Amino acid sequence: MKQLRWQILVVVVTLGIVAILLYTQQSAPVTGTTILQQPEQGGVYTEALVGSLGRLNPLLDWNNIADRDVDRLLFSGLVRFDERGLPQADLAESWGVSQDGTIYNFTIRPNAVWHDGTPVTSDDVIFTIEMMKGAGSLYPQDIKDLWGRVTVTKLNDKNLKFTLPEPYVPFLDYLTFGVVPKHLLESVPPEQMASAEFNIAPVGSGPYQFDQLIVENGQIQGVVLNLAPNYYGTHPFIEQVVFRYYPSSAAAFEAYRQGDVSAVGRITTDVLNAALAEPNLSVYSSRLPQMGFVLFNLTNPETPFLQDADVRRALMLGLNRPAIINNVLQGQAFVADSPILPGSWAYFDGIERFEYDPEAAISLLKNEGYVIPAGGGTVRAKDGIPLAFTLVHPDDAVHTQIAQAIQTQWAQIGVAVQLQPQPYDQLAVTTLASRAFQAALVDLNLARTPDPDPYPFWHQAEAVGGQNYSGWDNRAASEYLEQARVTADYALRAKLYRNFQVIFAKELPALPLYIPVYSYGVDSQVKGVQIGPLYEPSDRLNTFTRWYLLTRRALDQGTPSP
Repeated sequence: MKQLRWQILVVVVTLGIVAILLYTQQSAPVTGTTILQQPEQGGVYTEALVGSLGRLNPLLDWNNIADRDVDRLLFSGLVRFDERGLPQADLAESWGVSQDGTIYNFTIRPNAVWHDGTPVTSDDVIFTIEMMKGAGSLYPQDIKDLWGRVTVTKLNDKNLKFTLPEPYVPFLDYLTFGVVPKHLLESVPPEQMASAEFNIAPVGSGPYQFDQLIVENGQIQGVVLNLAPNYYGTHPFIEQVVFRYYPSSAAAFEAYRQGDVSAVGRITTDVLNAALAEPNLSVYSSRLPQMGFVLFNLTNPETPFLQDADVRRALMLGLNRPAIINNVLQGQAFVADSPILPGSWAYFDGIERFEYDPEAAISLLKNEGYVIPAGGGTVRAKDGIPLAFTLVHPDDAVHTQIAQAIQTQWAQIGVAVQLQPQPYDQLAVTTLASRAFQAALVDLNLARTPDPDPYPFWHQAEAVGGQNYSGWDNRAASEYLEQARVTADYALRAKLYRNFQVIFAKELPALPLYIPVYSYGVDSQVKGVQIGPLYEPSDRLNTFTRWYLLTRRALDQGTPSP
């Protein structure tokens, strides 16, 4: 017995010594060595999309945000744009522009292939453009018209040439379209494209390839994508992506709470607070390509005072834009200071900013001769003309509340505003186009145009019949806009747009109000998520190839200690 107990004691002591050695080795690594967690390929990412599947075809997804989200991972364009709005190579390996700015030569990557293994060629690009221009495409007419003026020439299987009738640097915006495979679609008549089998079993050239539809109770509830093994770019870490469809942001968020998905494609204001309270849900917000403005009709003879830049400056100082954002937009926007979106390479950070200062606004109006009449009243007047005008606005609840807030704020500085609600279509198509307004509350939609080019809204040539609804007639500003859209030198363009923005802030032909944001929820187990400024909601997936779910441990030896 004694001998046996002694052997047991030796074993126990030995195990203790081994445990101590293992512990000290684990807790005291070699000097200069760090254990890193590196991304590893694998895992399944499931996202709840708000909407339903229509057609997974870039020719037909223009009006379906949910389709565009899926197509972003399935298809590729010749170029893509980064978060600053600068063009980057995608299917195109490189491109060059002629000295006069009218010819663009593109070279397609030699290793770019479709998911079925067929090479991507110039024929595919030309075929896609022809389909975009056709009746079966859902592309807007202005884009079809542009392509109708561009001559596309095949040089060889991997090279093609675009010839423009005149220099136009923002042309690169129009080359982000998803290219479709000619060899699979050329037999489909354009008028039958909407019913093609391809639309629910697509073949693209993007980082992920179609696997299957998720069908439950006879309804398409989702789509499964797998890693494309022959993708020409950097291979993503996440191996499989599952998109599931929900009718609302609230339903999508509930699916996350139930553990059915790991991300919510859009978080609207009705679920924002609940989403922010979720401990494992990271909520990302980024600015949308949209700006709220008060436009002034500078050519309306009924309101000559609006032609006075100092009066417009006073109106700007009399606006409490942060209060409008907090009280009406529930904080889901930020103050706009320029007609160019912040985050763009063309945005001038040194532009003059206007803080809410009603006293300064009143002082400025007094200096211009506007006073409260001695006989009483609250509306300022000059030479018997009251400082009063009509503000037309969209008749939805949010814009009505914004208009009412503006009306109240301007009343405090002695300006009377009568509100005139209109359906948005009537306001955009009829009222603005005919210049039948004095002032208008509008949202300018800059979606899918990463190049900032403010020419259409503010150049002299667009004042009659164009989109320069204010009728702003400033020759210096127009010259800067003219030069900026014909030079390919981005440094020079940035200077030209800086000069334009300085003039705009001085003249204030319209008052920038707010820029709404897009909120997106991703579970904290998903790593590497980065979301920059958006030019459309699908841009949130621009960096998806760098997101990951799995990690592996690796040693970083670092720099040896002296």
